Amino acid sequence: MKNSTTKPYDILGISSATLCLLHCIVFPILTVIPFGFSDNAFIDAIFACIGMFVVSKVLMSPATNRVKCILIFSIILIITSVIVELLFDLHTELILVGGIGMIIGHLLNYKNHKNKSL
Repeated sequence: MKNSTTKPYDILGISSATLCLLHCIVFPILTVIPFGFSDNAFIDAIFACIGMFVVSKVLMSPATNRVKCILIFSIILIITSVIVELLFDLHTELILVGGIGMIIGHLLNYKNHKNKSL
């Protein structure tokens, strides 16, 4: 029954990781079009903070080791990318790989919830 308490966190994680991924893919395209948008690394930092919160909740749950490893690796990639962007103003693809990993990890954990409730 304890697993079902992380379902909302998985949904939040999937949603925020998907929004982050869309932001990371679409926003650079919008900066090319002269709308006056400027890139702001703090938006990425906010998504990373949400991701850290959700990953910490899943890590404290009885999720599988595979899911925990995927989420830890993904959040490390995202945080590394955000730090590199804040310090050196370099945009890396690490955040995209980390976002995809977060989505996959949360989907796997959510699928485990569904299988245990059957």
